[in-house]
Amino acid sequence: MAELNELIHQSVRLRIMAALTALPEGTEIEFSALRDLLDLTDGNLGAHLRKLEDAGYVTVNKTFVGRRPKTFLSASPAGKQAFEAHVAALKEIIA
Repeated sequence: MAELNELIHQSVRLRIMAALTALPEGTEIEFSALRDLLDLTDGNLGAHLRKLEDAGYVTVNKTFVGRRPKTFLSASPAGKQAFEAHVAALKEIIA
């Protein structure tokens, strides 16, 4: 039986990865848009993103728009692969 990815399996991180992997190829989502989509606080989202980034699952792109700092996020190729494997493991368990 396939194994679940314990890092992704946590409910908030699972929702983050689901949202990021649903983005069209080559696009990013701004931090506040993801925060609002998932109804999380800045701190909660930031803490979970840090774990996913440390694992190489999320790409963080910090930039300035005008004079304001903005953070854009996307799933890395490794993150997409890990999420797909996790979903496959869930499907195997359900079957």
